[in-house]
Amino acid sequence: MGDCIEPQHCHVALLVGGVSGEREVSLASGVGARQALEEAGFPVTVLDPANKEDLKVLIDGKFDVAFICLHGKFGEDGTLQGLLEMIGLPYIGSGVWSSALAMDKAKSKIFYDLAGISTPPSITLTSTSSVKAVDIVGQLGNHCVVKPATEGSALGVFIVEGEDAISESIEKVFELDNLVLIERYISGKELTVAVIGNENPEALPIIEIVPVNEFYDYESKYVPGASQHLCPAPLSDEVTRRIQQMAVEAHGVLECKGVSRSDFILDDEGTSWILETNTIPGMTGTSLLPDAARAAGISFPELCTMLVRFALEK
Repeated sequence: MGDCIEPQHCHVALLVGGVSGEREVSLASGVGARQALEEAGFPVTVLDPANKEDLKVLIDGKFDVAFICLHGKFGEDGTLQGLLEMIGLPYIGSGVWSSALAMDKAKSKIFYDLAGISTPPSITLTSTSSVKAVDIVGQLGNHCVVKPATEGSALGVFIVEGEDAISESIEKVFELDNLVLIERYISGKELTVAVIGNENPEALPIIEIVPVNEFYDYESKYVPGASQHLCPAPLSDEVTRRIQQMAVEAHGVLECKGVSRSDFILDDEGTSWILETNTIPGMTGTSLLPDAARAAGISFPELCTMLVRFALEK
């Protein structure tokens, strides 16, 4: 179908819900994506992989493409992508390996480092790790970010100071994940950059996120009015180009396809630090990807059509 997609002849399986801790966010993304896809002219069937009957419909149905709006584990981590590969159904976003890699923040940082993309110094802990809080402070400093290595939507993220607070937050994160990522806290502007495309990806305008809370947490992401999006971000042309290039490089080193969205901190000294890359960005009314696309002159229906086209190109 390539560039000449005829939406009315392209049946979309819109995958929403799932079984991760981000199920409600996924359902909200599905509402936004369905409206945009139908406005673009696509026939859409909404399916929830948490329902076995819906999985059977997905496997047996005559669909042309899967539009994934599943966030977190079993949707964004390569699991669902593997199923879609098995049944030969094209899907938006990155492949199995790339999805699994980007979902694991600790392993992503290894690839950022290899590509020369600055990322905050960190320590990764397993349940059998013997590293103590005093060692963490000695290596990363007294002010740290403690978070699950393989969760999204800022679930279980703690910004803490001091050995006692670090130890307590580590215990809480282990209740959510078997890998804990601890990073040096870096103060600065919170920025995010969406990248779209396959072989020649391009960065969309940068968004500066101004949350009401201490940082861009779960509430800030999904509660209307809990954060402000400044797009394009009020940055110099030089800084804008540098951070957009970092986002494109992250998209490339993680071998992302179609779309990604990388989060950054721009510190007070002007250094940019990448935090993570998302391979299935949100599609809710407060989501960042549709905002960035609008700033680039791309409507939500046009964005969804582009993502379908990228999926069919793969």
